[in-house]
Amino acid sequence: MRIHTTALLLLVFLIGCQEERNLTFETLDLDETRCSECPEVVIHIPKAVGKSKVGQTVNTALQEEIIEILNYDDEVEASSIKEAVKSFSQGYWEIKKLYPEEASVWEATIKGAVSYEDDELLTIELDSYLFTGGAHGYSSKRYLNFDKVKGKELENRELFRDRKEFEAFAEQKFRSQENIPLDGPINSTGFMFESDTFHLPENIGFTEAGIKLLYNPYEVASYADGPIEIILPFEDIAPFLVKKARL
Repeated sequence: MRIHTTALLLLVFLIGCQEERNLTFETLDLDETRCSECPEVVIHIPKAVGKSKVGQTVNTALQEEIIEILNYDDEVEASSIKEAVKSFSQGYWEIKKLYPEEASVWEATIKGAVSYEDDELLTIELDSYLFTGGAHGYSSKRYLNFDKVKGKELENRELFRDRKEFEAFAEQKFRSQENIPLDGPINSTGFMFESDTFHLPENIGFTEAGIKLLYNPYEVASYADGPIEIILPFEDIAPFLVKKARL
């Protein structure tokens, strides 16, 4: 009887852990545009439903990213999306007051979506567009990776067994894709890597096709070149990953 009870408790525990990892998302839509002359702020992101640890971690991480994108005044510590929107709007009105005839209406659009999910990993892709005057706005993409088992957000360094080995592999693939000679400087064809040395981007995310390395505009090339990205199939990078992605 004791053996059966222990097995039953273990089964209940395992089922509970599995349910803890299963995530359901709803869409959070915010349109904070207050008037025809006010900054246009539109947010469309996934929101994890329920009280699981990983769900709360995902929602907190998304909120922090949006605050960072919108918070115009570094001296103001916004603690919510609405406070960050207020900071963004105040920045516009300050510029409008200084240059009433020249200030164009500011815009901010932030959209998020799940780009990859399996039993252990989750990646959310966050696209943002900001226009705060000038010749053009600025578009960027961010990837947020999560360990569903531990309920934590993953730093890029935590994705790989040996970051240096993966970086060397990624450089070979990058050079091949961008037609950069293997024995030449990484900037020999016009890139702008610091110190003429290849480095991984800040944004690394899981997608259904593999891991995406994304360099946003200005990171290693001019704005006119747009984002630079390379996708490495899972079958090629499986030996480098801490967690096995779904092949």
